[in-house]
Amino acid sequence: MSADHDHRTPTALPLITSGSAPSEPAANSRPPLRSKLAAALAMLACAACCALPLLIGAGLLTGASAALAEQALLAIAGVLIAAAAGMWWLYRRASRRRSVAAGSCGCGGGCGC
Repeated sequence: MSADHDHRTPTALPLITSGSAPSEPAANSRPPLRSKLAAALAMLACAACCALPLLIGAGLLTGASAALAEQALLAIAGVLIAAAAGMWWLYRRASRRRSVAAGSCGCGGGCGC
């Protein structure tokens, strides 16, 4: 027995030319711009919160004002993340309702379910 037979050469997978193979995700699975903006503002608030120790070290903030700013920034970031998630959920819900009203099943596959 030879060790040469143990190694297989890779073969190409057959291309699917018929059927409904999704080539890219459905357009309604991407978050809307307002949701992306709210998430970006939440990340900015988190970055500002992480920069507070540097501002204290530079003498721009006192300990008390930094503590107050930290609590405010964390609250703002939480509200913005919740708003972004809510906006995305409402967008997906509305787009599914529109697709069901148009006669599609809403899954994007054209399955007719």
